[in-house]
Amino acid sequence: MQQNLPIIPGPDSIEIEYEALPDDASVAAHLAAGAFAGIMEHTVMFPIDSLKTRMQMASNTNELSKSVITSISKIASSEGIYSLWRGVSSVVLGAGPAHAIYFSVFEATKTMLVNRLTNSPHSHKIVTDENHPMIASGAGTAATTASDALMTPFDVLKQRMQASSQLRQTENTSVKLLQVASDIYKKEGFSAFYISYPTTLFTNIPFAALNFGFYEYSSSVLNPNNVYNPYLHCVSGGIAGGIAAAITNPLDCIKTALQTKGISRNENMKYVTGFKSATRALFKESGMSAFTRGLKPRIIFNVPSTAISWTAYEMAKELLLKN
Repeated sequence: MQQNLPIIPGPDSIEIEYEALPDDASVAAHLAAGAFAGIMEHTVMFPIDSLKTRMQMASNTNELSKSVITSISKIASSEGIYSLWRGVSSVVLGAGPAHAIYFSVFEATKTMLVNRLTNSPHSHKIVTDENHPMIASGAGTAATTASDALMTPFDVLKQRMQASSQLRQTENTSVKLLQVASDIYKKEGFSAFYISYPTTLFTNIPFAALNFGFYEYSSSVLNPNNVYNPYLHCVSGGIAGGIAAAITNPLDCIKTALQTKGISRNENMKYVTGFKSATRALFKESGMSAFTRGLKPRIIFNVPSTAISWTAYEMAKELLLKN
């Protein structure tokens, strides 16, 4: 009598691709993954971002140019340790929803473009495991356009709170955030929350294109089998974030000038109305050096924060979207 023996799977049959996601993967899971990544990215390195904002606003950067550690220590000793975290409440409120939109739009757009522009079998999933740096750059552009529409007002509040030494800690941080928002609205109108949106897009679109493109490229080199590996995701994200931050720093200086014009000590900055006028005012104030302010802390912020963001996002996808 013939006995049916159990089939023992070989190495090839048990290999699992971490992005081989179920066809009915939940959109809510993608939103949660993106929100988690965004909050982690911005909060962990927030003091470095605060220093960057102050350096970009300063007409004389000698006070904060010795070193990042020295500058942070000086701010903490003169204004208190909380001053380095001033504005983080705005990030927590805005970054979660904005990054949920960011990564969801990225994944959906990337899958759509892969289906239309490549010979790969069409996928009905939200996420594709294909690596295409140019397609990823295009999907990143769509993602940042959507997310910045939500995040820009929160970013304005964050930078005002980071830069203003007059603001003091209160027991209820949400009240303080609302007070800053109310003051901006009363003095400058609703448009103040979106005056930097075109410049934000002009900054973040190339940043997103470079970030997603270099991340996909680095991942294809370091992780050609596309398996879940937090270390490789972290390294790829850090490389992408550092390159993108360095290239787009001049645009970020202009964005900061627009978002903080209401509290600027430079009279010319108070009357800027858009990208061109802010560029002229910065150049008139300090020449080309105005566009390199905050470069070091911006890179120091973005290398680990982008690494954290990608690692957290890939981890969240692994936990939330796998069967």
